[in-house]
Amino acid sequence: MQALQSTVDPAEVAKFEAMAAEWWDVNGKFKPLHMLNPCRLDYITSQIAGEFDRDLKGALPFKGLRILDIGCGGGLLSEPMARLGAEVVGADAAERNIPVAQIHAEQSGLTIDYRHTTAEALAEDGEQFDVVLNMEVVEHVASPIDYLTACRQLLKPGGLHICSTLNRNPKSYVMAIIGAEHVMRWLPKGTHEWSKFITPDELFALLSDAGLDPVDRKGFVFNPISWSWRLSDRDLSVNYVTASLKPA
Repeated sequence: MQALQSTVDPAEVAKFEAMAAEWWDVNGKFKPLHMLNPCRLDYITSQIAGEFDRDLKGALPFKGLRILDIGCGGGLLSEPMARLGAEVVGADAAERNIPVAQIHAEQSGLTIDYRHTTAEALAEDGEQFDVVLNMEVVEHVASPIDYLTACRQLLKPGGLHICSTLNRNPKSYVMAIIGAEHVMRWLPKGTHEWSKFITPDELFALLSDAGLDPVDRKGFVFNPISWSWRLSDRDLSVNYVTASLKPA
């Protein structure tokens, strides 16, 4: 089998290396993710529970599931998955993120396998997971199709892939770049490149080309009045999330 080429973009990794120490500061550079996280978790947990017939009201509902959080950062998604009973591997190409995530998990009494590695390297090693969480990463890689192909290889047959990213249109430019980076200064200028944003139809096509079966998509919608996020079936104009399955 031909070796997979890394899709890591060194310039993108450097951006997040520089912010690594702030992952768990709710008022720091990752404030937008902390605000979005409850909404992301609602979607993720409901999709996993539905696909694997788990009762979220039960104790450790994800026990027995192996979950990969690719682009895990400081562990904002890895930790909730571990609390729900899953065996979690958190992987990130930014080396400085890993000790931040490890220390926080240890302080939280959680056992999470954090690794400085890539999706391609994990796939080369033959790793297999029930679920791959691929949140806000695909817009930062050098080749989305190659990256998504590696994510598909990491899934067991019938496995679930959840991927979120940013739509590419004038509204997303105003909200995600001008608003978040220049006006609110939630993120350092240059964190995102609008040209790398991906429309929902483009992402569905990429997922299909990578060998996955897209089954759902929802929007993450920010309400500036209530200062909160909600899921939407119709509004995918800025942030959105997809669910796909690997054919059994």
